[in-house]
Amino acid sequence: MRNLTATLCLTLTILLGSAGMSESADFQKGLTALNSGDYATALREFRPLAEQGHAKSQFNLGWMYNYGRGVPQNYKTAVKWYKFAAKQGVAFAQFNLGVMYEDGEGVPQNYKTAVKWYRLAAEQGWRDAQWRLNKIKARLVSKGIDDCLYEEVAKITGPESKKIVEKHCRNKLEKKSLDWLLRKYD
Repeated sequence: MRNLTATLCLTLTILLGSAGMSESADFQKGLTALNSGDYATALREFRPLAEQGHAKSQFNLGWMYNYGRGVPQNYKTAVKWYKFAAKQGVAFAQFNLGVMYEDGEGVPQNYKTAVKWYRLAAEQGWRDAQWRLNKIKARLVSKGIDDCLYEEVAKITGPESKKIVEKHCRNKLEKKSLDWLLRKYD
């Protein structure tokens, strides 16, 4: 009985270990195909892995749909696969989701959601995500200047020009956090 148990455990270990190696080999085969432009093979290798929850395969499927490589371009499907990968911590997927929400590709444009994904990617060191966060903040500051001008001009009692007031508003708004700007102007 002990030998049977040991044999079963050894067989199970070998099967599970070889499944992991097979998954790794299939992913590598898909990646090689993707990098060489053989999108049909890449799709054939990535899809089953992605459906089993393999994060990097999910990201690569998202990328293929985002750019129409080997599949018809479909932003909604790209978002679907990017989300699966992003929720597993793939920084590039998080960044790409941020871009899609910022630009409204495959999803309604939503700066708050874009910021959420950019922050997650930035926390993992994705520098472009931090650049995008700064870009959104600058856009919201500019949007807020108009509101600020109206409020500040109403307060002015002297001959100050619009430029002086605009500078004041820019200084005031740039000190605000990105979260505050999102709540106020998004």
